[in-house]
Amino acid sequence: MTTLTTAVVFPGQGSQFVGMLSSYEHNETVRKIFHEASNVLGNDLWEIAQKNPDNLLNQTEITQPILLTASFALWKVAQENKHLNPVVFAGHSLGEYTALVCSEALSFKKGVEIVSKRGKYMQEAVPPGKGSMAAIVGLSQESVDKVCMTSAHNRIVSSANINSPEQIVIAGETEAVLEAMELAKQSGAKLVKKLEVSVPSHCLLMKSAAKKMQVLLDECELLLPKIPVVQNADAKESQNISDIKDGLVRQLYSPVRWVESVKYIIQRYQPQQLIECGPGKILTGLNKRILNNQEAISLAFEEIK
Repeated sequence: MTTLTTAVVFPGQGSQFVGMLSSYEHNETVRKIFHEASNVLGNDLWEIAQKNPDNLLNQTEITQPILLTASFALWKVAQENKHLNPVVFAGHSLGEYTALVCSEALSFKKGVEIVSKRGKYMQEAVPPGKGSMAAIVGLSQESVDKVCMTSAHNRIVSSANINSPEQIVIAGETEAVLEAMELAKQSGAKLVKKLEVSVPSHCLLMKSAAKKMQVLLDECELLLPKIPVVQNADAKESQNISDIKDGLVRQLYSPVRWVESVKYIIQRYQPQQLIECGPGKILTGLNKRILNNQEAISLAFEEIK
C-alpha cells in the first residue's frame, strides 16, 4: 500500500443520517467508543444513530455529540487498519472539535460533553422561528455579501458558511434571510434553498451562545494539538492554547471560512489527498470544487490508498 501525504477533515452538523455507520455495528472499536459517549450523556447514542427514536438524532444537543463520536470512531478504525499519517487536520464547524479530539488536544469524553452543551447553548440563543439559514449557489462571496447588506435593514443576515467558490450559506433573522433569498434569485443565483435547521449558526444571533462557550472553554483543559488543526474563524492553525479557545468561541458567530481553510492547507502543507473522516461525504463534494490536483475522498465510502 502506497502512503500518500494526507490532510484529514471532519464534517459538521448536517452529515448525520439514520443508520450511519451501520456496517460497523459489530466493530469492537466503534461500539466501545459509542458506549463511552453514551455513558457521558446518559443516552444510547448508537440506538439514536440507528433508529432515531422521537427524532432525537436531529436535536442539536444530541446531533453534535453523535457526529463527533461517529467521526472519532472512524478515525480510530482508520488508525488501526489504514495507517494514516496526516500532516494537518481541519473540521467544518462542529468538526473542528472532532479535529481537536483526534489531535489529542481535547479528551474524547470532554469533547462529547462540550459539544452537547454547545448544541444546547446554540438552541437556547434563538427562539424557534426567529432565525433561519439558506443555501445560495451560483453567486460569488462578494455578491452574496452585497445581497445580505442590501437585505439587512438593521436586521441580522450574513454569510455563514463559505463552502465552495459558488456555494455559500447565509444565516440570520428569518425575515432578513427570506428577503436576501429573493434578492439572490434576482441577482442570478442558480439555486436558492431555505435549509431545514433549528439554529441559525455562524452569525451574530449566536453571540449569547458564544459567551456561554467562553466560560465553558475557560474551565476546560486543552493541550496543543499533536497534529495542527486549521480553525474556521481564521482559516489557519493557532500556535497557543489561548488562541485555539478564542477561535472556538468566535467560530460560533463568525462564518466558516472553508474555502480559505482548504486553500491554506494546500498551500501550507501540500497534501496529495484530502480525506473526509465522518459518516457522510458532504465535505468531499465541497472539496472537489476547491482542489487543484489533489484527491478528495470519503473514509466512510471509499478505499484509502
